[in-house]
Amino acid sequence: MLWGLVVIDWLNRTARKLPTWVLYVLGLLPIPYLFWQGWSGALGVDPVKALEHMYGEWALKLLIAGLAITPLRRYAGVNLVKFRRALGLLAFTYVVAHLLIWALLDVQTLTRVWADIVKRPYITIGMAAFVLMLPLALTSTNRAIRRLGQTWRKLHRLTYAVAVLGAVHFIMVVKGFPVEPLVYLAVVAVLLALRVKLRSRVRLA
Repeated sequence: MLWGLVVIDWLNRTARKLPTWVLYVLGLLPIPYLFWQGWSGALGVDPVKALEHMYGEWALKLLIAGLAITPLRRYAGVNLVKFRRALGLLAFTYVVAHLLIWALLDVQTLTRVWADIVKRPYITIGMAAFVLMLPLALTSTNRAIRRLGQTWRKLHRLTYAVAVLGAVHFIMVVKGFPVEPLVYLAVVAVLLALRVKLRSRVRLA
């Protein structure tokens, strides 16, 4: 128990000292690195599909990390709130990279892009998640937070829907029995359940 408190205290002190720009730099590094791997042939016989998958999975992981911040603070005492905006913007960046690889290198024509969005349910769901992320990314500035006030908090609850749609999109993309995507969906469900439980406690109090 004491050892756990020491670790939590160390994490909180480290988080307070660590500037958010470090997270941005470290979080963005995999984008050019993975692209270079694909260009050099290190990602197998279909580097485009590999890049699509990796960028998309990175986006989902970052979304989950952002969802975990509130439960971590409430139930574990670990305060990483200062990094939540960075995680959200990094997730959006990876979604954009995922989308660009798909549209420009995989599908390659605007007509086929639109046809895939309309005809393929997993792409429709993925695109819906991207559309929901647009207002979140555009309102992630300090100015937008001040101007929107409480509306900003309500708007950014769209993150919950984005995470669910992203996990469902991943499940539908993977063929066979998708164990890994199901794990992601389960983690998202647990984190959302914890947030609902926390909000209910706050209202009762």
